[in-house]
Amino acid sequence: MKLLLEIKRYSPLVILIAVLTTSCKNEANPINISPTEESSRVAFLPYYQDESFTPNWITPGTEEEQNFHKIPDFKLINQLGDTITQDTFENKIYITDFFFTICPGICPKLAESMLKVQDEFKTDSDVVLLSHSVMPSTDSVPVLQAYAKSHGVISNKWHLATGKKEEIYTLGREHYFIENDLGAPKSADDFLHTENFLLIDKNKHIRGIYNGLNRASVAQLITDIKALKAEYLDL
Repeated sequence: MKLLLEIKRYSPLVILIAVLTTSCKNEANPINISPTEESSRVAFLPYYQDESFTPNWITPGTEEEQNFHKIPDFKLINQLGDTITQDTFENKIYITDFFFTICPGICPKLAESMLKVQDEFKTDSDVVLLSHSVMPSTDSVPVLQAYAKSHGVISNKWHLATGKKEEIYTLGREHYFIENDLGAPKSADDFLHTENFLLIDKNKHIRGIYNGLNRASVAQLITDIKALKAEYLDL
Protein backbone atom coordinates (compact mmCIF):
# COMPACT_ATOMS: atom_id res chain seq x y z
CA MET A 1 0.00 0.00 0.00
CA LYS A 2 1.32 3.42 -0.85
CA LEU A 3 0.68 6.36 1.41
CA LEU A 4 1.48 10.01 0.96
CA LEU A 5 2.23 11.80 4.21
CA GLU A 6 2.01 15.56 4.10
CA ILE A 7 3.80 17.46 6.85
CA LYS A 8 3.35 21.20 7.26
CA ARG A 9 6.57 23.08 8.00
CA TYR A 10 7.56 26.57 9.09
CA SER A 11 8.40 27.43 5.50
CA PRO A 12 6.83 29.16 2.53
CA LEU A 13 6.60 25.77 0.91
CA VAL A 14 4.55 22.71 1.74
CA ILE A 15 6.95 19.81 1.94
CA LEU A 16 5.75 16.36 1.01
CA ILE A 17 7.49 13.54 2.79
CA ALA A 18 7.64 9.86 2.05
CA VAL A 19 5.69 7.47 -0.11
CA LEU A 20 5.61 4.35 2.00
CA THR A 21 5.22 0.79 0.80
CA THR A 22 5.01 -2.09 3.24
CA SER A 23 3.41 -5.46 3.76
CA CYS A 24 4.81 -6.64 7.11
CA LYS A 25 1.92 -6.71 9.53
CA ASN A 26 4.11 -6.68 12.66
CA GLU A 27 5.68 -3.30 11.85
CA ALA A 28 4.33 0.27 12.09
CA ASN A 29 2.29 -0.06 8.91
CA PRO A 30 -0.27 2.21 7.29
CA ILE A 31 -3.83 1.15 8.09
CA ASN A 32 -6.76 0.56 5.78
CA ILE A 33 -9.35 3.34 6.03
CA SER A 34 -12.40 4.15 4.01
CA PRO A 35 -12.41 7.44 2.04
CA THR A 36 -15.05 8.89 4.36
CA GLU A 37 -13.61 7.73 7.65
CA GLU A 38 -11.94 10.39 9.78
CA SER A 39 -8.75 8.76 10.95
CA SER A 40 -5.03 9.16 11.21
CA ARG A 41 -3.44 7.87 8.02
CA VAL A 42 -1.04 5.38 9.59
CA ALA A 43 -1.24 2.60 12.18
CA PHE A 44 1.25 4.44 14.40
CA LEU A 45 2.18 8.09 14.09
CA PRO A 46 5.83 8.64 13.11
CA TYR A 47 8.57 9.78 15.48
CA TYR A 48 10.84 12.79 14.90
CA GLN A 49 14.31 13.55 16.24
CA ASP A 50 15.81 16.54 14.40
CA GLU A 51 15.07 19.75 12.50
CA SER A 52 14.64 17.91 9.20
CA PHE A 53 11.47 16.30 10.54
CA THR A 54 12.13 13.12 8.65
CA PRO A 55 9.56 10.56 9.86
CA ASN A 56 10.90 7.54 11.69
CA TRP A 57 8.57 4.53 11.63
CA ILE A 58 9.00 2.85 15.00
CA THR A 59 6.75 0.38 16.79
CA PRO A 60 5.67 1.82 20.18
CA GLY A 61 6.84 -0.08 23.24
CA THR A 62 10.03 -1.36 21.62
CA GLU A 63 13.59 -0.73 22.82
CA GLU A 64 14.12 1.49 19.79
CA GLU A 65 11.20 3.66 20.87
CA GLN A 66 12.44 3.86 24.44
CA ASN A 67 15.87 5.09 23.28
CA PHE A 68 14.53 7.61 20.76
CA HIS A 69 14.77 11.40 21.13
CA LYS A 70 12.75 12.79 24.04
CA ILE A 71 11.99 16.29 25.30
CA PRO A 72 14.20 16.81 28.38
CA ASP A 73 13.01 18.11 31.71
CA PHE A 74 12.39 21.82 32.15
CA LYS A 75 11.37 24.25 34.86
CA LEU A 76 9.00 27.05 33.89
CA ILE A 77 6.22 29.14 35.47
CA ASN A 78 2.64 29.16 34.20
CA GLN A 79 -0.06 31.87 34.28
CA LEU A 80 -1.11 30.78 37.78
CA GLY A 81 2.39 31.32 39.11
CA ASP A 82 2.87 27.57 39.49
CA THR A 83 6.11 25.83 38.61
CA ILE A 84 5.66 23.38 35.75
CA THR A 85 8.08 20.60 34.79
CA GLN A 86 7.87 17.37 32.86
CA ASP A 87 6.21 15.95 35.98
CA THR A 88 3.26 18.26 35.23
CA PHE A 89 2.84 16.43 31.93
CA GLU A 90 3.46 12.94 33.28
CA ASN A 91 1.30 10.42 31.42
CA LYS A 92 -0.15 13.24 29.29
CA ILE A 93 -0.30 13.93 25.59
CA TYR A 94 0.47 17.58 25.03
CA ILE A 95 0.45 20.08 22.20
CA THR A 96 3.02 22.83 22.32
CA ASP A 97 3.77 26.11 20.58
CA PHE A 98 5.70 29.37 21.06
CA PHE A 99 4.12 32.83 21.19
CA PHE A 100 4.22 36.23 22.89
CA THR A 101 1.30 38.21 24.25
CA ILE A 102 1.83 41.46 22.32
CA CYS A 103 2.33 39.72 18.98
CA PRO A 104 0.14 41.60 16.46
CA GLY A 105 0.56 39.12 13.63
CA ILE A 106 0.25 35.34 13.74
CA CYS A 107 -0.16 34.81 17.51
CA PRO A 108 -3.88 35.73 17.74
CA LYS A 109 -4.59 33.23 14.97
CA LEU A 110 -2.46 30.61 16.70
CA ALA A 111 -4.42 31.21 19.90
CA GLU A 112 -7.65 30.60 18.00
CA SER A 113 -6.28 27.29 16.72
CA MET A 114 -5.12 26.26 20.18
CA LEU A 115 -8.57 27.16 21.50
CA LYS A 116 -10.11 24.75 18.98
CA VAL A 117 -7.87 21.99 20.28
CA GLN A 118 -8.68 22.90 23.89
CA ASP A 119 -12.42 22.83 23.16
CA GLU A 120 -12.16 19.47 21.39
CA PHE A 121 -10.46 17.85 24.41
CA LYS A 122 -11.91 20.05 27.16
CA THR A 123 -13.05 17.10 29.30
CA ASP A 124 -10.20 14.77 28.35
CA SER A 125 -7.64 14.67 31.15
CA ASP A 126 -5.12 12.88 28.92
CA VAL A 127 -4.64 15.94 26.69
CA VAL A 128 -3.14 19.29 27.73
CA LEU A 129 -1.62 22.30 25.99
CA LEU A 130 1.63 24.21 26.58
CA SER A 131 2.43 27.61 25.04
CA HIS A 132 5.89 29.06 25.71
CA SER A 133 6.42 32.82 25.73
CA VAL A 134 9.38 33.88 23.59
CA MET A 135 9.38 37.25 25.40
CA PRO A 136 9.55 36.07 29.03
CA SER A 137 11.06 39.39 30.17
CA THR A 138 7.74 41.11 29.43
CA ASP A 139 5.33 38.19 29.67
CA SER A 140 5.19 38.02 33.44
CA VAL A 141 2.69 35.94 35.40
CA PRO A 142 0.15 38.82 35.66
CA VAL A 143 0.49 39.49 31.92
CA LEU A 144 -0.08 35.82 31.15
CA GLN A 145 -3.05 35.75 33.52
CA ALA A 146 -4.68 38.63 31.66
CA TYR A 147 -3.93 37.00 28.31
CA ALA A 148 -5.40 33.71 29.50
CA LYS A 149 -8.59 35.43 30.64
CA SER A 150 -9.04 37.30 27.37
CA HIS A 151 -8.41 34.18 25.23
CA GLY A 152 -10.55 31.62 27.02
CA VAL A 153 -7.65 29.63 28.43
CA ILE A 154 -8.68 26.94 30.93
CA SER A 155 -6.24 26.84 33.83
CA ASN A 156 -4.29 23.58 34.16
CA LYS A 157 -5.62 22.54 30.76
CA TRP A 158 -3.68 25.09 28.77
CA HIS A 159 -0.45 26.28 30.36
CA LEU A 160 1.05 29.62 29.29
CA ALA A 161 4.69 29.41 30.31
CA THR A 162 7.31 31.99 31.15
CA GLY A 163 10.77 31.54 32.62
CA LYS A 164 14.40 31.97 31.66
CA LYS A 165 14.73 33.04 28.03
CA GLU A 166 17.77 30.85 27.43
CA GLU A 167 15.94 27.75 28.65
CA ILE A 168 12.85 28.48 26.52
CA TYR A 169 14.89 29.16 23.39
CA THR A 170 17.06 26.09 23.93
CA LEU A 171 13.96 23.94 24.34
CA GLY A 172 12.42 25.42 21.21
CA ARG A 173 15.43 25.14 18.93
CA GLU A 174 17.43 22.19 20.20
CA HIS A 175 14.76 19.83 21.51
CA TYR A 176 11.40 20.69 19.90
CA PHE A 177 13.09 21.88 16.66
CA ILE A 178 10.10 24.19 16.51
CA GLU A 179 11.46 26.63 13.94
CA ASN A 180 12.16 23.83 11.53
CA ASP A 181 14.90 25.94 9.98
CA LEU A 182 17.84 24.22 8.30
CA GLY A 183 19.76 27.48 7.88
CA ALA A 184 22.51 29.02 10.01
CA PRO A 185 22.58 28.20 13.74
CA LYS A 186 20.75 30.70 15.95
CA SER A 187 21.17 31.91 19.51
CA ALA A 188 18.89 33.49 22.10
CA ASP A 189 19.76 36.84 20.49
CA ASP A 190 17.88 35.72 17.37
CA PHE A 191 14.13 36.03 17.87
CA LEU A 192 12.20 32.75 17.91
CA HIS A 193 8.94 33.01 15.97
CA THR A 194 6.99 30.21 14.30
CA GLU A 195 3.47 29.09 13.48
CA ASN A 196 4.26 25.42 14.17
CA PHE A 197 2.45 23.25 16.68
CA LEU A 198 4.03 20.01 17.92
CA LEU A 199 2.33 16.88 19.20
CA ILE A 200 4.17 15.25 22.11
CA ASP A 201 3.27 11.78 23.35
CA LYS A 202 3.16 10.41 26.89
CA ASN A 203 6.79 9.32 26.61
CA LYS A 204 7.94 12.84 25.59
CA HIS A 205 8.52 11.94 21.94
CA ILE A 206 7.68 14.31 19.09
CA ARG A 207 4.93 12.65 17.04
CA GLY A 208 3.75 15.40 14.69
CA ILE A 209 4.31 18.92 13.39
CA TYR A 210 1.42 21.11 12.19
CA ASN A 211 0.83 24.58 10.82
CA GLY A 212 -1.25 26.40 13.41
CA LEU A 213 -2.45 28.90 10.79
CA ASN A 214 -3.87 26.23 8.51
CA ARG A 215 -7.35 24.85 9.26
CA ALA A 216 -6.70 21.53 7.56
CA SER A 217 -3.46 21.06 9.46
CA VAL A 218 -5.15 21.84 12.80
CA ALA A 219 -7.94 19.40 11.90
CA GLN A 220 -5.29 16.76 11.20
CA LEU A 221 -3.70 17.52 14.58
CA ILE A 222 -7.01 16.82 16.31
CA THR A 223 -7.39 13.58 14.35
CA ASP A 224 -3.82 12.54 15.21
CA ILE A 225 -4.37 13.23 18.92
CA LYS A 226 -7.27 10.78 18.82
CA ALA A 227 -5.10 8.27 16.97
CA LEU A 228 -2.38 8.66 19.57
CA LYS A 229 -4.87 8.02 22.36
CA ALA A 230 -6.00 4.86 20.55
CA GLU A 231 -2.37 3.80 20.17
CA TYR A 232 -2.01 3.59 23.95
CA LEU A 233 -5.11 1.42 24.20
CA ASP A 234 -3.45 -1.10 21.90
CA LEU A 235 -0.21 -1.37 23.87
